[in-house]
Amino acid sequence: MKVVQNLWFDKDMEDAISLYTSLIPNSRRKWASTLPAESPSGPAESVKIATFTIGDQRYQAFEAGRSDTFNHTFSIVVECETQAEIDRLWASLGEGGMVEQCGWLRDRWGLCWQIVPKRLGELVRDPDRAKARRVAEAMLKMVKLDIAGLEAAAKG
Repeated sequence: MKVVQNLWFDKDMEDAISLYTSLIPNSRRKWASTLPAESPSGPAESVKIATFTIGDQRYQAFEAGRSDTFNHTFSIVVECETQAEIDRLWASLGEGGMVEQCGWLRDRWGLCWQIVPKRLGELVRDPDRAKARRVAEAMLKMVKLDIAGLEAAAKG
């Protein structure tokens, strides 16, 4: 049994897939095609379909004109080891999109991403609940997450 997330783009699906697979290691486009028959979303050859992986996650994408827009009920979380990784992804995915609070951003296609340091999870799970609270409070004040700032909050 396979589980695959599906993303619906109104346009520029190929550009989105190219960006996503270029940013995350071990990512690749697998295949792409167009529907040869007319569909509810458009005439023959107007609907594009592709499959790809981002890291170890499988995705399918459609480009079939306007549908429901992406929203926060689905986001892709990328857990980063270093601040350099966070900065690189933040700059690339945020270009032409919109940055949001607490490590969230929307890319230029409207897809929501959470770019988070692995260290954040470790700090908020710390058995010292006062330390974890300070880290959470610091994170809530950030836009792009900053590992040094989170570490400083942990130290008090």
